[in-house]
Amino acid sequence: MNVLRSFLFGGACLLSLAGSRPAQAQVRGRLNQPAGRRLNQLDNARIAFLTARVVLTQDQAQRFWPVYNEFIAKRRDLNRSARLLRRDADKLGLSDTQLRENFNQDFAIRQQQLNLEKDYFERVQKVLSLRQVAQLYQAERDFTKEVLRRVADPDQPKAIPDPR
Repeated sequence: MNVLRSFLFGGACLLSLAGSRPAQAQVRGRLNQPAGRRLNQLDNARIAFLTARVVLTQDQAQRFWPVYNEFIAKRRDLNRSARLLRRDADKLGLSDTQLRENFNQDFAIRQQQLNLEKDYFERVQKVLSLRQVAQLYQAERDFTKEVLRRVADPDQPKAIPDPR
């Protein structure tokens, strides 16, 4: 099992390193890669990282990943809505009424995000043990920290944290 975890984690590291080179054909986005490709690479790296950190049985994995992928898609949609709302709020010339409505919409989106987290927690708890859920949440935070570190200084080689 440790060999499989090491293999998956190593593969994710290679994918992320290979993905850090600029694309030659189509130049788009901040990292010179099509946005969809960068997102897929990030998702693949996240899956490998989480797989290495949260030891799942085969049955758990089959039941967990569809729930997790649905959660990620819904979370992305809510985050996109919040970003668009903030972008609209930055426009000059909004009346006080429009600003108030913008705040109310922002509060509603944040409530939806919280409700999604609670729902996801309940659904995942039916598949994973509570300890595994805690490991998953910590692994997600660690993954985010590592991505932010790499984005902040892409030329500085970073030690990949031990997934255990």
